[in-house]
Amino acid sequence: MNRMLISAAHKSSGKTMVSIGLCAALKSRGHAVQPFKKGPDYIDPMWLSLAAGHPCRNLDLYLMDTPDVVDTFERHASEVNLVEGNKGLYDGLSLDGSNSNAALAKLLDLPVFLVIDARGMTRGIAPLILGYQAFDKDIQIAGVILNKLGGSRHESKLREVIEHYTDVPVVGAIQ
Repeated sequence: MNRMLISAAHKSSGKTMVSIGLCAALKSRGHAVQPFKKGPDYIDPMWLSLAAGHPCRNLDLYLMDTPDVVDTFERHASEVNLVEGNKGLYDGLSLDGSNSNAALAKLLDLPVFLVIDARGMTRGIAPLILGYQAFDKDIQIAGVILNKLGGSRHESKLREVIEHYTDVPVVGAIQ
């Protein structure tokens, strides 16, 4: 997979930390990583640029025309293309979601990795994931990254619940 969108259920879930970590890890393994940031942001792109070793590019469906977003992505695409979303996957300024992370994922055919702030969650994580899958069938949720875990027992319980109730793989966990 050479393209992905890192998103979340809501802001402050750990998208930036995960995105920076992934960029740095992939770069350290010799991959050419091109970071992108959804939204008019200037702080996160500086960190992403540093971690990836390539300038981060902004993609914004509210401030940019759709052809410009596609052109920017295609023109700067590299071996691995990581787009960090803003806010939650389905959040945005428009009621119809036309400027959300989900809309960007559809436009650029990006599989979504959902960062979930799992503090205090156990079985309730399953309907959250299932709801995100059901809300828009055109969105491919390729995996979840569990963040803010309470320890290895918490992680183990969440993995068991997710595996039992969903078909979404847990691709990472952060305590």
